[in-house]
Amino acid sequence: GSGRVSATLALQRFGSAAHGDPLHWAAEHLGRLLRTVFLCDYIAIEEFRREIHTLLNRGESVHQLQRAVYSGKVAPERGRRRDEMKAISGSHALLTNIVLAWNTARMHEVVERLRRDKIAVEDDWLRRMGPARFSHINFRGTMRFGVEKFAAALIQRAPGQATRMVS
Repeated sequence: GSGRVSATLALQRFGSAAHGDPLHWAAEHLGRLLRTVFLCDYIAIEEFRREIHTLLNRGESVHQLQRAVYSGKVAPERGRRRDEMKAISGSHALLTNIVLAWNTARMHEVVERLRRDKIAVEDDWLRRMGPARFSHINFRGTMRFGVEKFAAALIQRAPGQATRMVS
C-alpha cells in the first residue's frame, strides 16, 4: 500500500463505532505501548528528559511572546465572521513571527561577532536558546517606521498624477 488512508476510512476504523474491530484494538494497544516506552525513556534517560523540557519551555516562550504581542480581548463586534477571525489570527501570527525573525537575526549577528573575535560559542549552548525573548521590545509605545524613501512605491496614485506625500 501507499501508507495513506482517507479521513473517512480512518474514522470508520478508529472512531468510537469501531470499538469491537480488531484493528482498533491493535492500534489502541500500540498507542499504549508507545506511551509506555516514552514514559520509561522519560523517567530513565536524563538527557531525553532534559530535551523534552527544553522543547516544552521553547513552546511556552512562544506562547508568552504571543500574549505580549496582544494581551487584550477581541471586541465583540470584531472576530465574529470567518474572514475577520482569519485576519486577526493572521495578523497576530505575523507580528509574532516578525519578533522571532528579528531576534534570530540579532542573535546570529552576535554569535558571528563573538566567533570573529575568537570567543568560543558552543553549538550545544546555542541550540538551547530560543528567539522568543521580548523584554527589549516596546509593544505599547509609539512606533515610527522610516518609509519616506519608499513612499513612491508605497503610495498608490492615479495614472497621470504625481505622487502625493501625506504627512
